[in-house]
Amino acid sequence: QVQLGESGGGLVQAGGSLRLSCIVSGRTFPNYPMGWFRQAPGKEREFVAGINWSSSSTYYTDSVKGRFTISRDNAKNTMYLQMNSLKPEDTAVYYCAADGELRETYYYPTFWGQGTQVTVSS
Repeated sequence: QVQLGESGGGLVQAGGSLRLSCIVSGRTFPNYPMGWFRQAPGKEREFVAGINWSSSSTYYTDSVKGRFTISRDNAKNTMYLQMNSLKPEDTAVYYCAADGELRETYYYPTFWGQGTQVTVSS
């Protein structure tokens, strides 16, 4: 079984930055994709960013391109999401995801984290 644990969420003013982390524990796989999703109140969960196991390919939803950066450190079983120039519309619960199928325009993960709240005040 794989467990995912997110951290780094919080309250930040518009224009500020946060870095989310996701650590993988339990059974780990050497070559799985990972990614981030988010869900705002009253909205469906949406794909934010994805990264393949070697970090050679990264994908972003249009609304975060140029502001968010996804990365991973396989030696530490950890994935990150650096979020800059945050906007109130980025407010959501952010979920870490792992394994499954990652493509340029979609990601169907196998495992999910519990989520971490990000709130951006105006």
